[in-house]
Amino acid sequence: MSGAFAGAGIVWQTPANPPEAQDYIFRNGRRYVRPYYFEFISHVKNRWAGKTIVDLFTEEFKGRPREYYIDAVKRGRLQVDEQMVHADYIVKSSQKISHFLHRHEPPVLGGNIVILQNEFDVVTVCKPASVPVHPCGQYRKNTVVGILQAEHELTPLFPVHRLDRLVSGLLIFAKSADRAECFRQQIEANLLQKEYVAKVVGVFPEGELTVDANVKFNAREGRSTVEVSDGPGEALPSGKQACTKFQRICTDGNHSIVLCKPVTGRTHQIRVHLKHIGYPIANDELYLSGNFCPRSSKGTSNRSAASSLSSDPDCGAEADAEFDIDPLCTNCPDLAPVGYDGDEEGLWLHCVRYTGPDWCYECLYPDWATLDNVSLKKMKS
Repeated sequence: MSGAFAGAGIVWQTPANPPEAQDYIFRNGRRYVRPYYFEFISHVKNRWAGKTIVDLFTEEFKGRPREYYIDAVKRGRLQVDEQMVHADYIVKSSQKISHFLHRHEPPVLGGNIVILQNEFDVVTVCKPASVPVHPCGQYRKNTVVGILQAEHELTPLFPVHRLDRLVSGLLIFAKSADRAECFRQQIEANLLQKEYVAKVVGVFPEGELTVDANVKFNAREGRSTVEVSDGPGEALPSGKQACTKFQRICTDGNHSIVLCKPVTGRTHQIRVHLKHIGYPIANDELYLSGNFCPRSSKGTSNRSAASSLSSDPDCGAEADAEFDIDPLCTNCPDLAPVGYDGDEEGLWLHCVRYTGPDWCYECLYPDWATLDNVSLKKMKS
């Protein structure tokens, strides 16, 4: 850490600092992370070289205004090769830049991460919706990996598969690199079978329905599209080959509960395939077309049945715990970062089962998989 802040009594964290149980605050059904001081480290790319440090950060990291970066340089919050510089300093290729800031992470839904199986070399959990699997973007401590380390001392963990942040359900972690490699080989050999359950708009047809349509993900827009050829002489579809098998479990005339078996694993595959055949997930605002009106999930429990068995996290948390306000922080005095949509809810898509050559792991069904007060589990029996 830089000695420039030693007298300020500030402890600067890096990715090496593990999350701890006291880092979390629970308010109004949300899990927040107590804001903390963090050192972001980057190295000057060739295309960055020749720019002033203020111009560089203003152009590449647009989440904060130019005035903030000028002040950050003056206060030593932006350093080059662990040295304070002036606002007109020209950066050079491969130099180390440290950005010391007061980090605020977005909140996630407050459901507990329930451990399903804890074996010698494998642990499985039921992931609540809205929690990312591992550190990414603004999330570091508010992740499944971070929470398991902080609250259950489970580390290191190697994700066998991943779920989108808004998807809930079964997650499998290997506890060793060797076990993770074994899972990887089984995945590459197409030896795994995956099952999800979704709540969709409309009366889904009976019988098994297979969708074999290429999926193309647009990283800029954060969404996928289905591309198919219209016939002989037409351009071949781009994107990656994707196949999903669907089967209706039950319907009430307005919505259907559908079992989804993705044969491949493309980004948003189940969601975009359901939209493609005219039965989008009922609260999936990203893929609902203008012909469908998304049903609000407010007031509806989006936690899995496993989560609902756990104690209310609000009961044991310091709901009004204080945290240090940083005068240079552009997010203070709020807990959540600027621009966060506090009404975000979970998607009605839940991973229920993964099966391998000699193993099978399952997760309880979600609370929303209920039509006419009859549970999904009862319907399947």
